[in-house]
Amino acid sequence: MSSTPLTTRVMGRIRRMVPNRVVQREVQGVLLSMPWSHRLPDYTRTFPEYGQNLVALAVALAVDEPSFSVIDVGANIGDSALQILDAVPGARVMCVEGDEYWLRFLRMNTGTNERVSIVPALIVDQASELVAVRAKGTTRFVAGAGGTMPSLTGHELRAQQDFDNVRLIKSDTDGYDTRIVPALAAAWTDSKPVLFLEYDPRLTRLAGDDDPLSVWDRLTDLGYADAVVWGNTGDLVGAMPMAELITGSAHIDHLADGDDRYWDVALAHTDDVQGRVALRRVVEATRA
Repeated sequence: MSSTPLTTRVMGRIRRMVPNRVVQREVQGVLLSMPWSHRLPDYTRTFPEYGQNLVALAVALAVDEPSFSVIDVGANIGDSALQILDAVPGARVMCVEGDEYWLRFLRMNTGTNERVSIVPALIVDQASELVAVRAKGTTRFVAGAGGTMPSLTGHELRAQQDFDNVRLIKSDTDGYDTRIVPALAAAWTDSKPVLFLEYDPRLTRLAGDDDPLSVWDRLTDLGYADAVVWGNTGDLVGAMPMAELITGSAHIDHLADGDDRYWDVALAHTDDVQGRVALRRVVEATRA
């Protein structure tokens, strides 16, 4: 996240003194229970477009497909899921969260919603044991003994869950997205879902993937060709073909600390006419 105002940073330090105090905050139109230390209200106050690209994408898909399913990996406290459900009455969301700490708040916020199913698990591309490292309202996982959450591959998740017509897959897992998204796209290949992921090469390497750029080759092999890119505060970078995406994402790997070190990236399958139209709608609406 880019630099934030001094008052926001000071409040963040104060809240971290009592980090687990449960509070309710209205964030971008939805009421959420969260720990007082969570940074989401700060981000959305400073950058009003933060996270709205995902919601806009769901709305654009709903123009032609009023009812569809969404997979939200790294669901955290349920903020993305609830905003999508509020904006798209025909949507349902599978929230996948691998950190027991955030599961508590996810259940507070979505547990009574019949359009939400919660899967307490880590999505992995191969068997591994991971432990949680929490900071600033999010969690990344590192290799190590002591992990307690079950892990599932993409195909295992699909086999266990009655969840079809998946048209949107979102992943925000602080570095594991380059592994998770191709695995889920392959598991739901019949739906040709639109993909939405955080691409952060620094966190990807910390998660053990030494070649972040290889994700684009894997997704190309699965049939994905059209992309829309946003900076880390939700500002539109632009629409681009895969070749341009590869060049641009290689560039952000060399940016200095404090710059836009990660992108949000949405991709549509080359055979998914409605998904490609949805990407175009989002870009056109942003530029209008």
